[in-house]
Formats: sequence, C-alpha cells, structure tokens
Amino acid sequence: MKKRFNTTGPCISKKHYMVNIENKLRAVETLIDRGDYFLINRPRQYGKTTLISQIAKSFKDKYLIIRTSFEGIGDSVFENEEVFCNSFLTLIIGTLKFVSEEKAMELQKLSLGVKNLQMLSGVITKFIINCDTPVVLIIDEVDKSSNNQLFLSFLGMLRNKYILANDDMDYTFHSVILAGVHDIKNLKLSIRPEEERKYNSPWNIAVNFNIDMTFNPLEIETMLKDYANEENVIVDTAVISERIYFYTGGYPFLVSRLSQMMDENFRDSWSLDNIDKAVKLLLNEKNTLFDSLIKNLENNKEFKTFIEKIILSGEEIVYVPSDSLISLGEMYGFLKEEKNRCKIHNRIFEQYIYNHLTAIKARESSNISNYNFRDNFLTSDNGLDFEKILLSYQRFMKEQYSDKDEKFLRT
Repeated sequence: MKKRFNTTGPCISKKHYMVNIENKLRAVETLIDRGDYFLINRPRQYGKTTLISQIAKSFKDKYLIIRTSFEGIGDSVFENEEVFCNSFLTLIIGTLKFVSEEKAMELQKLSLGVKNLQMLSGVITKFIINCDTPVVLIIDEVDKSSNNQLFLSFLGMLRNKYILANDDMDYTFHSVILAGVHDIKNLKLSIRPEEERKYNSPWNIAVNFNIDMTFNPLEIETMLKDYANEENVIVDTAVISERIYFYTGGYPFLVSRLSQMMDENFRDSWSLDNIDKAVKLLLNEKNTLFDSLIKNLENNKEFKTFIEKIILSGEEIVYVPSDSLISLGEMYGFLKEEKNRCKIHNRIFEQYIYNHLTAIKARESSNISNYNFRDNFLTSDNGLDFEKILLSYQRFMKEQYSDKDEKFLRT
C-alpha cells in the first residue's frame, strides 16, 4: 500500500508517513512500568490518539491492554449507575475480543447482573485476579463526560481501588491512562450529595504527564527521510525539517499538514521558498484545527482580550501556570512558555490569529482602506515582517482608541 501524509484521524505506520516517536514511547513505558495512573491532556489534533495507538501496539506483549474511547457514547449512558456500568463493560469487552477472545468471554460472564459501581468494582477485582499479565486500561476522549457526576464517581471508584491495591487490600488495573483535551485531574467529586461544599478530587492519584508531544527538527526529519526514500524525491531533510519546525513549533497536525501541502503542490521542489509558499496556502485554508482555534477564541471574551494583548499589542506577559487564562491558552494550544513569558505556540497560529483579529478591527473601522493585512506584511522572501506588523498596528490603535479625533491625527 502506498503511503501518504495524513491529517485526518490517527496516523497508522503502514499507511502514513509518520514521525518516529520511539523516545516518547520509551518515556510512556517508564510510567506504565511503574504502575502510574496518568492523563494525556493536550489540545485538539496534537497526536493523542496516535500515541495511544502506538502504546497499544508497542506494549501488547508485555501487558494486557484494554483500549477504548468515550467518543460518541452519548449522554444516556450516564442516566444511572446500572446503565453506565453495563455500557462501560460492553465497551471493554468489545475491545478485548480483538486482544483475547478468552478474556473477553471471561469478562462477559463476570459482568452478568451488574447494577452499580460497587458491583463493577467487584467485577474488575475478579477479572484482574484471573489475569496472568498486568492489565492496562486506556480510555480516550475521556473529557466528553467530565462534567457528569456519575463519571466522577467512576473515577472515584478507580481511585479507591488504586489506594486499596497499594495496601494489598484489593486488585485493580496496573496502570490507567486517560486522554482528552481538558485536565480532569482537578475535577471535584462531592463526598455526599447533601454536602455540596465538601469535595475530594477523584483523580489526584495521577502523576503529571510531562512528555513533550511536539516534534523537534530531528524527529520531523525521520518522517521526511521515509518520504524521500519511498517517493524517490530529493529533499534536504535537515534543512527542510528546521524550516517546518520554525513555522509550526512542532505542533503535530501542522507538521503533517505542511508536509502534505508540499507533497501536493511542490513535490518536485522541496525548497525553502516553497515551504514559505506552502505556509501562505495553509494560512488561507479552512480546516478543523483553525476552526477550533477561532471558536475557542470567540467563545470567551476575557480570553480573547488576553490573546489580543499578546498578538496585537505585543505585551510581554509573565508565565504563571496557575493563572486561569494562561491555563486555558495552554489547554487549547494557543500558548507555550518561553523564557518565563507567554508566547503564542507557533508562527502559523500567531499569523492566523493576527489575520482574524485585524480583519475584525478592519470591519469595525471607518478607514479600512488605510490597512492592508496581507501581502504588505511579507518580506521579500515571503517571511513575516513583524516589525512592520507592530508599527502598523500601533498606528491603527492610535486612530481607533485615541481621545483625539481623526482630523487632529492627520495634521
């Protein structure tokens, strides 16, 4: 089967050109070997599902891996404990059938008559006791249900089993990996319904997942070398990888999409100039990542103002992890920390958001003709002239928000 660059769904090594992530897998393996429970919370299209797929394939001989997802399960699953417990068991039994038919049938028999979380806990205990291999549970898209009290109770049950198992008072999963955009580690679980002010985190047992999931230039180069060899195309992989990283900051979707656009538009000339042209094409397209970026920006007025300060006003904002807006920016992929300052994650995001924000300002302005937000801000080599951008915006803001009237400014 002929390989291709992929930007829709998880990447599959036999079908797609992929970055070699062996170093990331080794780091994940360390966490699993230690029996850690952890959450992979990263922005949309950041390679979470691809990483999970690779985990399941790479460690299947070492662990019994039960991999499932809460994608599309619907709200009705959380109507009551009996429905949820049986739905959850059905999900993991369905997964087990592709791993071990024998274990799937065994769990099917244990699942009969389960009506609540306590009984579900008992099923898990019996199943784990009968397994010769440590069991790893992976749940993707877990934040689809993170606002549901029953889901939090489910996490609380897993937490309680983990604590008891460490004291040799229960049996449970060797490791649990949850994946999603939102950080559910600090969600609160009410101890008693009538005591709304008393809370306990159901997932404070999780260790921090500090593995860098962006792709550095050397990692990007592994994908380009594979592509060049397979397609018999000449690519200066070291130089091109550096330029792709320069624009994308290693954001997985952007790395793949920019490579894909080079293959589609400049296949016979992987030059730096054509990388710059591909970036321009990318900035002018609609895709699900950009749609999500703008949606998250426009849905929160306070956050939008915060991002405007960074991109339009050029303010240097100190990076404080506990700040709610900074945390939101990281969660949605807008921000990263650089020299203790908040920076937009990559140059493509920076330019795309800048274009969006200035287009809005232009529509609201009575002097639209004074501003050109496109080619006038490119250098001769199609790079971004950030000095010109900032000077132009400075002029724009003075005209729009100065207490002096327009006539006075023009004298």
